[in-house]
Amino acid sequence: VIVYSFNNSRLNAEWVGFTLDWYDKLFHNQDMLAAAGNSLLIALTASAVSTVLGTMAGVALYRYKARLLQILVLAPIAIPEILMGVSLLIFFVMLNFTLGLISVALAHITFCIGFVAIVVRARLTGMDETLTEAARDCGASPWNAFRYITLPLIMPGVIAGALMAFTLSIDDFVITFFTAGAGTVTLPLQIYSMIKIAVTPEVNAVSSLLMLLTLALIIIASKVSPSLLRSD
Repeated sequence: VIVYSFNNSRLNAEWVGFTLDWYDKLFHNQDMLAAAGNSLLIALTASAVSTVLGTMAGVALYRYKARLLQILVLAPIAIPEILMGVSLLIFFVMLNFTLGLISVALAHITFCIGFVAIVVRARLTGMDETLTEAARDCGASPWNAFRYITLPLIMPGVIAGALMAFTLSIDDFVITFFTAGAGTVTLPLQIYSMIKIAVTPEVNAVSSLLMLLTLALIIIASKVSPSLLRSD
């Protein structure tokens, strides 16, 4: 895909020559830019909200280890995406909720929370609990102990979780397909509409950029929190 995004031909059958024309056309494609803007807005919103809620859920999973809580938080991860998308669509329709950017963002928040919670819980597992206990013994309130001791120690996990949530959101197709509505187009949906006609070098170009962005964010997240690669 990446190689043929530089191919000086509209056909992927053979290599003709090197060109950057497809990337130039990509950055002048207003529909593609609008879709990219929607994806970026949704991903930023979903990652920000799911990071806060996921961090709280991760702390709760670590401290209480309640079976029901684990099911509620981690269920969206285990449920197949197509089932998740259909369920959320039915939920929004029952509430007479208008499908659009907000419904997509809410859907992405729903499945991103569990991933953030897993990363944060993994980080908490490797934390020295005696530091928090020492702070409490010195008179710190539970909130101050969390704010000044626990949170700084788990911050790499929080950042890694945020990056993972952003990555999952920006390239999600299935759940977005069911919850976007007719007037909302994200980058994956735009790519899908283009490949229904033909897989052109322009499609290869945008797919290459999306793959490189996703790979870069995953690498950064794994560097920030190595436990991310070992979390279950």
